[in-house]
Amino acid sequence: MGGKTIGKVGIGVIGCGNISMTYLHNAKLFDGMELVACADISTDAAVVRAREYGIRALSVDALLSDPAVDLVLNLTIPAVHFDVTMSALSAGKHVFTEKPLATSAAEGRRLLREAGQRGLLLGSAPDTFLGAAGRRARRLMDEGAIGRAVTGTAFMMSRGMEHWHPNPQFYYQPGGGPVFDMGPYYLTMLVNLLGPVKRVAAMATTGQGERLITAEGPFRNATFAVGTPTSVLSLLEFHCGAIVNFGASWDVFRHSNHPIELHGTEGSLRLPDPDTFGGTVSLSERGGEWRDFCSEGELYGALNWPFNAPDRANYRMLGVADLVRSLAEGRTPRASGELAVHVLEIMEAILEAGQSQSAIDIPGTIVQPPLLSEDEARSFVTRGGI
Repeated sequence: MGGKTIGKVGIGVIGCGNISMTYLHNAKLFDGMELVACADISTDAAVVRAREYGIRALSVDALLSDPAVDLVLNLTIPAVHFDVTMSALSAGKHVFTEKPLATSAAEGRRLLREAGQRGLLLGSAPDTFLGAAGRRARRLMDEGAIGRAVTGTAFMMSRGMEHWHPNPQFYYQPGGGPVFDMGPYYLTMLVNLLGPVKRVAAMATTGQGERLITAEGPFRNATFAVGTPTSVLSLLEFHCGAIVNFGASWDVFRHSNHPIELHGTEGSLRLPDPDTFGGTVSLSERGGEWRDFCSEGELYGALNWPFNAPDRANYRMLGVADLVRSLAEGRTPRASGELAVHVLEIMEAILEAGQSQSAIDIPGTIVQPPLLSEDEARSFVTRGGI
């Protein structure tokens, strides 16, 4: 196995766990990039992924020093996102990382400074807002389908992780919880549709001081202490003037709240789960019946995952494709480090406001990511299509 094809951006993957299968499987869909190598703290895991996708298995240091690697795709656990991304930037590599960009906004800002000083691009998941549903919702908002946005709701609610994850303890400690784990999907979508957040207020509580692990595995029937709030209700004030109630909870057995609804002076917009690239977007104009826009027939909206029995649209790697294109065009990627830092600032403010019972201002502003047009989205697709 040799180096990359001339003219293509060489991708080196660090972190070969379950999420890597999605990225590596989807890489072939997109033009302008080529998988080169992978690395993991577990040599065996890297070897397995390398064999599956016909690339080289390297140590982390070897991957970072490999001249064929132009961009590092950081798929490690959140606790080491900062260290791995900083090492890659220091090695002169562009970076796209799984969410969150770092475990604190301060660390995120350090990464932005490092990338800027070295003239490198930094991007971060989630890129789900670039999928079919996110693009449809953004077009409707930009066209004024609901007029001026006034208010809205966003809800991420479930029973948590311990019923399916064999080792869920880390989800319930500082740096985890429903806001940091799932918040990036909801908050990134809201910023994509409404622009940056100005101020946050919140209240938080912990449903259970201890959790019982019922998932199969070595910790089944063990209990563990919860160290972070598990139910948070926040109020987000956007610079555009809209106010949105965002609720995140792992204390809910069942509910009927829609993931995201936005209401404006001319109508209402309803969005599907922002942790997917597809789903149905619905529009009510001036109180009329909901008009549904299904994504299954749209680009990056067709059901494709899991690939042996697809039940959802999962095009993780789309944000990497946009970053690769931005290298050639000299622009900021849509799923940018700046956007990810703003989301980190919002999440930190939510937790701080929940503890202090005081409203928290979000420093500075960012530029709302530009709409990904249908023509540009299609231009990312490699020859042969999806």
